[in-house]
Amino acid sequence: MPQYKAIYYNRLQGAVVPDQKAFGLTFVRAPSNLISDMASPFVLKKHLTEYGHRLYQRGFLAGADGNISVRLDDDRVMVTPSGIAKGFMTPDDAVIVDFAGKVRQGSHQASSELLMHLFVYQAREDVFACVHSHAPFATSFAVAGIALPEDVLPEVVLTVGKIPLTDYAPPGTDAVPKSLEPHIESANAFLLRNHGLLTLGRNLEEAYNRHETVEHLARIVYQARHLGNIDAIPSDDFQRLERMRSRLDEFWDKKK
Repeated sequence: MPQYKAIYYNRLQGAVVPDQKAFGLTFVRAPSNLISDMASPFVLKKHLTEYGHRLYQRGFLAGADGNISVRLDDDRVMVTPSGIAKGFMTPDDAVIVDFAGKVRQGSHQASSELLMHLFVYQAREDVFACVHSHAPFATSFAVAGIALPEDVLPEVVLTVGKIPLTDYAPPGTDAVPKSLEPHIESANAFLLRNHGLLTLGRNLEEAYNRHETVEHLARIVYQARHLGNIDAIPSDDFQRLERMRSRLDEFWDKKK
């Protein structure tokens, strides 16, 4: 196996991270957008709306499907409203709830999937944003009961990691958090069986980017299956990429 000089590139911030010695990462600079943003609720309402519009424009949603949330602090979560199309929502539609699920600000009901979002934040202190949609290719795999491979695209290994296929859970019930529980400590993306896709992040940008990455992977895997073959990344390089992701995670954790 040739020795590679590993470079991690964040396309949004342009951060370059060279691997100079046996995967001992030397960081040129930390991309601030990958560290939990503690922006004001006013700014986060705008971000929540913008990412809802992106999901709709990308065809990841139909009607009032999907939901997005952001952890504001240890006591509050901002979430999209129930029954409103994310492609047409405004910042004023956002709802702020406490961790008991009680509405603290907003004129709408919180998303019907609020229990799922609250569970994630209670289980993972490193997560500050969740994105859930019915992205067509990822959801097709969830409906077919076929797990997505994590070892076919280097970008997926570096930025997402494994993507478990959960047990079926009726949407909007406490069965959804229970279906995530076996995987929540080690995964940032989930195929919700017969339901859709959920991705997590240190902020909205990372959670959304992981969403696009998983849907892109699902589309590529679908097409490759029709071509008749899927080649996995060689195991030694897959392990190298996993080590890089672990070191990157450790770095962001130290920057918190």
